[in-house]
Amino acid sequence: MTGHQEPATEGSPLTPVKPVEPELLVVTGMSGAGRSTAANALEDLGWYVIENLPPQMLAALSELVSRMPGALPKLAVVVDVRGKALFADIRESLNALSSAGVAYRVLFLDASDETLVRRFELARRPHPLQKDGRILDGIGSERQLLAEMKSQAEMVLDTTALNVHELGAAVTELFSESGPVVLALTIMSFGFKYGLPVDANFVADVRFIPNPHWVPQLRPLTGEDAAVSDFVLKDHGAADFVERYVHALEPVLEGYRRENKHYATIAVGCTGGKHRSVAVAIELAKRLSQYPRVTTSIRHRDLGRE
Repeated sequence: MTGHQEPATEGSPLTPVKPVEPELLVVTGMSGAGRSTAANALEDLGWYVIENLPPQMLAALSELVSRMPGALPKLAVVVDVRGKALFADIRESLNALSSAGVAYRVLFLDASDETLVRRFELARRPHPLQKDGRILDGIGSERQLLAEMKSQAEMVLDTTALNVHELGAAVTELFSESGPVVLALTIMSFGFKYGLPVDANFVADVRFIPNPHWVPQLRPLTGEDAAVSDFVLKDHGAADFVERYVHALEPVLEGYRRENKHYATIAVGCTGGKHRSVAVAIELAKRLSQYPRVTTSIRHRDLGRE
């Protein structure tokens, strides 16, 4: 007589255990943009990090990881352009990974030319591609070489305004296991008179809102002060704008999830970046942080400038 057999349950001996899918992250970007800092942050999170790997070795490395997924469940490979001839083949190497069914993501670190020049000058080191020219010549060559990689990267992290601690925190936020964060949003306030932010995915103009600058008691305050925030947000047009703008961003957030995009910047601008844009950015961050698996951080680019 055959004994009664209990239904298979997840994790029981009757249920095949799904192997751990290894994660492969390719970290690249502009020299001086913070690749080493990002690598250190990933190591702190338990990733196995390999720096300065020639792109041609990606396929062999991924094959090793596929054969031993439990040994290296999280592998980050830092690739740079110091070997220019080798880097030229990186797209072919990544295509080979896709053809072999190896899933990977690309984190691209960038910064403004002015910031990169200042960092190289402070370190008193030449740019790896400048040869006998200037640092800017090397940066220009590198941007041209990396243009395709940046356009196809799942995550582009601009480090222009970040110090090493802030960059480490940003990487930790993107890859921490404390929660399944799908999308990390930076809500940035700025002043139009200082120029548009180059790293913004969306730009909103809130100069239609009455300006607290023309109210004597509010002029010395900022959008972080309750009096200014109340003045800005009590305006019917401002409240209506915030509500509709958040609603309009809903399909964008869903689209980013589908496309596996993990980082985006929403910029809010007024004339000087002191009152209206600051108050609206804070309110947008509060609203957007309520969405599931979304985190928000606030950056006031021009606050404090005269």
